[in-house]
Amino acid sequence: MVDGARTLELFRFADTVQSVAVEVTCDAPLAMGKERYYPAEIVLKSDFVNGRVGLRVSHEDLDEWERCLDALQAEEGTEWPAGGRSAWLEVVPDDPLEVTVHDSPSTQIAVHVPIDVASDWLEENRLRLDRVRAAVSASP
Repeated sequence: MVDGARTLELFRFADTVQSVAVEVTCDAPLAMGKERYYPAEIVLKSDFVNGRVGLRVSHEDLDEWERCLDALQAEEGTEWPAGGRSAWLEVVPDDPLEVTVHDSPSTQIAVHVPIDVASDWLEENRLRLDRVRAAVSASP
């Protein structure tokens, strides 16, 4: 839990110097038609640059993130979330892992972050996904 509003990390790529994470607020979703969107932020921290950019995450986005994790496990690059409606990121499973955060369509700024992830990064991120899914399923 990130704060008292049931904000959870959907995923985190981190080493001792820098990190990129997505924090999802699992309470009070915004309903648009049949879909529910949860406020979220991509959070980038490093000695060089720190920033946050907002986005909204749906149940479909969570399913897509699971497919992204499968692609990363197969050593394929991935982009998330799809659709170009908000900020997004690109992950390339090199050594080190490469994460590029894109603030599109807003500012068109992109920040590239190489991260020496721990060996259990994939399992940890699957657990984070499971926790967020449980929390949004339990929300009103």
